[in-house]
Amino acid sequence: MNMRIVLLLLSVCSETVFCFSRGKVEVACGDMTPQHGVSDPSTKDPPFNIIADKSQFSPGDEIKEGKHYFKGFLIEARNAGDLNEIVGSFKLISPDISQLLKCDNKEGSAVSHTSDSHKTEVQVIWVAPSDSPSSVQFLVTVARGYKEFWVKIPGPVVSQNGIQTTTSTILSRLVSQTIFTSEGCGSSKSCLRDPEGCDPQNDTACHFLSFSALGSSVMFELSGSAEGYVSFALSQDKWMGNDDVYLCIRDTNRVDIKAAYVSGRTHPIISSQNILKDTAWRLSDGVIQCSFRRDIHLPPENLNRFNLDQKYYLFMAHGRAEDGRTHRHDRQPLISTYRAAITGPPEDLTGSRSPLLIKYHGAFMLIAWTSTVSAGVIMARYFKPDWPERNILGQKVWFQLHRMLMTITVLLTLVGFVLPFMYRGGWSKRAGIHPYLGCVVMALAVIQPVMALFRPAPDASSLLYTYFIYIYIYIYTYIYIYIYIHIYIYIYIYVYICIFINICLEIMQHNCFQH
Repeated sequence: MNMRIVLLLLSVCSETVFCFSRGKVEVACGDMTPQHGVSDPSTKDPPFNIIADKSQFSPGDEIKEGKHYFKGFLIEARNAGDLNEIVGSFKLISPDISQLLKCDNKEGSAVSHTSDSHKTEVQVIWVAPSDSPSSVQFLVTVARGYKEFWVKIPGPVVSQNGIQTTTSTILSRLVSQTIFTSEGCGSSKSCLRDPEGCDPQNDTACHFLSFSALGSSVMFELSGSAEGYVSFALSQDKWMGNDDVYLCIRDTNRVDIKAAYVSGRTHPIISSQNILKDTAWRLSDGVIQCSFRRDIHLPPENLNRFNLDQKYYLFMAHGRAEDGRTHRHDRQPLISTYRAAITGPPEDLTGSRSPLLIKYHGAFMLIAWTSTVSAGVIMARYFKPDWPERNILGQKVWFQLHRMLMTITVLLTLVGFVLPFMYRGGWSKRAGIHPYLGCVVMALAVIQPVMALFRPAPDASSLLYTYFIYIYIYIYTYIYIYIYIHIYIYIYIYVYICIFINICLEIMQHNCFQH
């Protein structure tokens, strides 16, 4: 006896004309997106439900589907374990309003509308092939009109008789109805939040990660505002690479929850093993939320998965995604301050998006070019007449102090210059003009003391001494301009003008070559 699974899609009809009014939409088989080319899918919750009255099938079974519609539709059945694989074929019950399509070179593998008329119900029969996967996911695209449509709305997951399907395969398609909350952070669950102390229940800008041990597994909740994906990683250190990663990737109106691994600064490698259980997701107001459970210990074949009974640094990141492929995160990832015990006592964790090496880089450069170099210039400019009878190691006091401050400046600049390369592991291609200006500053900062070694004696010819002083001043001026562009390039444009005027006045009034 054939198995019947009836799916009902309830809606209210609209008067807008559907672009592909005859339903020949084979071009949309892959991503199931109407080829209107003028609008994005609706971000509203679909005003309908898809309900199944059976949850299992056998090869050869015919499963009946029914829907209350808008105007246009596209129905497909896909492998629940690999949503890129179309499974089985359909039979028509109402050929006057529905038609078969050839997708993925499979005849009858999808069903669409035949006209833009209002539909109150459409029923089709899905035939399970002999090589059916263990579970099948029904997907539907629904169009209310030209500008309002929903893509890849998840229908029920049906499993094959006699084959045990993991809970995660089915539940990964469930939509979570509960908004995550920070209640219990530090008492019943561990949390990492950005901004610190935010609550995802009330703040859509809150990036939130929580985890709590449940017997032999750990429950994770991840939330954040993002266009494409939110993610977190477990890491042995504060460097990106060789990390255990978990991704919640938005695919139009659904979220795919995946485990992955990163080796160096590369795209995550998606795991082929299905290790996540009790997965659920939610999309609302631009916020992606997902939750899942993972066993603390996994079989040895899961080489790139970390055991959860250890301490790890936590990384949290978000960014854009396209066709299920993540792009580079929009901001520096939030990194926990210290290693957290995943199965340990609950903690309210803190983190930072600025790596320690980059903080040192900024601190060293700031000290060098707003403190020591300024003090050194002031010493040479205004303190020459002081301590006329006193020397330090055979040189005037002002000169020795000037030389010491400038040497400290060069050393701080050198260390600060190296730190970003240590952090990045090479040249940064996405840092804009900053690294180029940094190289110029470093080169000029080294040239300056080298020139000082060849400084003519005060009793040398006045022309030679004058040339030297002018060159020395010009190099110093260029360094000052470059470094202040570094400091203020993202803050105040007018600072450039102020600095330039100040330096011009300094050059005009400079009398260090006068005795």
